[in-house]
Amino acid sequence: MKYWLMKSEPDVWSIDQQKQAGNKGVIWDGVRNYQAANNLKKMRIGDLCFFYHSNIGKEIVGIVEVIKEAFIDPTDKLKKFVAVQIKFVKKLEKPVTLENIKKNRSLSQLPLVKQSRLSVMPIDSKSWKILNRLGKI
Repeated sequence: MKYWLMKSEPDVWSIDQQKQAGNKGVIWDGVRNYQAANNLKKMRIGDLCFFYHSNIGKEIVGIVEVIKEAFIDPTDKLKKFVAVQIKFVKKLEKPVTLENIKKNRSLSQLPLVKQSRLSVMPIDSKSWKILNRLGKI
């Protein structure tokens, strides 16, 4: 199993909307950055992803699970980019802010810190555990 972080603007798609989608989940589409799209292609069923509210909040607010691996993004007319399907797993008891992530030396290597504009990124297992602790999971 691998771990990831996926960003969404909460006024466009929030963790609460993700939760309301239930077990059928939703398609994570609209990714048009090649590096982020390549990360989507690496995702496998059962992989877990932090759900990050970007722009408003700038914090990890929950966990979602990949339930369908990469397929052509139905919103891409050129059929170049992919999407995955994800379902809600849980909300963090305590959101983990970007500010707190940047303060933690053990997390300084995260793409969230080094490549802040990337919308889909890998999270190593050590960082996953640290972030879960910070989120009181």
